Amino acid sequence: MLSNRSTIFISSVQKELQEERLAIKDYIQGDPLLCRFFEVFLFEDLPASDRKADDVYLDEVDRCSIYVGLFGSQYGFADSDGLSPVESEFDRATTKGKERLIFIKGADDKSRHPKMLNLIRKAGAQLIRRRFIGIPDLTGQLYASLVDYLAREGELRTKPFDASACPEATLKDLPRNQIRVFLEAARRERNYPLPVETQREKALAHLNLLDNGKPTHAAILLFGREPQRFLLTSEVKCLHFHGTEVRKPIPSYQIFKGTVFELIDQAVNFVLSKIDRSIGTREHSIQAPSKYELPKEAVTEAIVNAVAHRDYTSNASVQVMLFVDRLEVWNPGELPPSLTPERLREPHPSIPHNPLIAEPLYLVRYIEKAGSGTLDMIERCNQANLPAPDFEERAGQFVTTLWRDWLTPAVMDNLGLTHRQKAAVTHAKTHESISNSQYQDIAKVSERTALRDLRHLVKIGVIEKIGGTGRAAHYIVARKKPVANPEQK
Repeated sequence: MLSNRSTIFISSVQKELQEERLAIKDYIQGDPLLCRFFEVFLFEDLPASDRKADDVYLDEVDRCSIYVGLFGSQYGFADSDGLSPVESEFDRATTKGKERLIFIKGADDKSRHPKMLNLIRKAGAQLIRRRFIGIPDLTGQLYASLVDYLAREGELRTKPFDASACPEATLKDLPRNQIRVFLEAARRERNYPLPVETQREKALAHLNLLDNGKPTHAAILLFGREPQRFLLTSEVKCLHFHGTEVRKPIPSYQIFKGTVFELIDQAVNFVLSKIDRSIGTREHSIQAPSKYELPKEAVTEAIVNAVAHRDYTSNASVQVMLFVDRLEVWNPGELPPSLTPERLREPHPSIPHNPLIAEPLYLVRYIEKAGSGTLDMIERCNQANLPAPDFEERAGQFVTTLWRDWLTPAVMDNLGLTHRQKAAVTHAKTHESISNSQYQDIAKVSERTALRDLRHLVKIGVIEKIGGTGRAAHYIVARKKPVANPEQK
């Protein structure tokens, strides 16, 4: 049995794999399960000390419970014996009988230092190594290895949901063709090392999707034939309303079933089929470009996040609700303790609720970068001159809101906005706010006229006054269409 928290020692060439080292530490500290059992040692976190670095890191290997080796292309500086710190640390962990987990970056060994190749071969002769492509792949595989370690140490009565066997499911419930299609896409998108012809059991084992030979919940959700036979609420409910509130009758209501890949594709198509789309010219291409009123990438990211990171033990389903002024995507579950809705607006670590589901989604590019999804959504909306998305937790659910542009040219004409008022609205959309002095510069009017115009726009619900009085005040475009306004899309 483990006592208190066990130390994980991260061994790698620091400069080459700095991002991966920090990502592992952030991931373990932020994961609700792993942070209870583990702490991470990184050599670069130590303060300056009057001790030889060699002595320090080998002492830390002696103290640790788990040695994690990240092997890249570089070997590192060799000592008088011709050994790099990475190889010395591996040898020390071997001598001391430590739990060793080895992860090799990249699908092939073409550019590796000869001594690193020898170290990889030495490790491979003693234990099972894993290759990784990208940080989501690495954290997903590390998660599975640490959960297995905890189970062997008797710390877990039951495994986490995504890593535990799905009752009554068998390998026959996982069509070989589904896995073959996945392998083709993963090789194409991420240079995934497994051949397309890989046997089903081997492919599932490589993705950590078997629990004592049985398909896990993650395996069924990813590749199962009719996953909802085993996990009823894994479906996605999509609703379209013509107003701004949930009211009957519902013009369009569809419930989608299938694998997580199919759920995402169907839900995204539902939204895109209901929102406006403009077709460009063939000036620069034979294919005329199309542009949706909500950025397609932001819609996809919101739905992918909901399906990938939801709490699958909940009796609730993912809900995608399209209103006249916004798109809301609800998924059961809350953020991990180390993340808040506010932190999602700044660089943050990726802490997936279901790592074994997130990893295959990454391998076929449904998920692009670790921790960057919400930032990408914000950037896409800014580029489209739309308000930034909202992220919030409501009654045990996580909600992402993408705001539609209800202030279309036609609506502004119907509201009787002048040319200068329209220019001010455009500025507020593009720059997220407008002040009295900025209005004066845009409209070429006096401070008094600017104030009168801005007050009128506030009165009719086009803009909202935020903070301060007088010159300190600024205004943002109202996100919601005024209820009293009859012009509804």
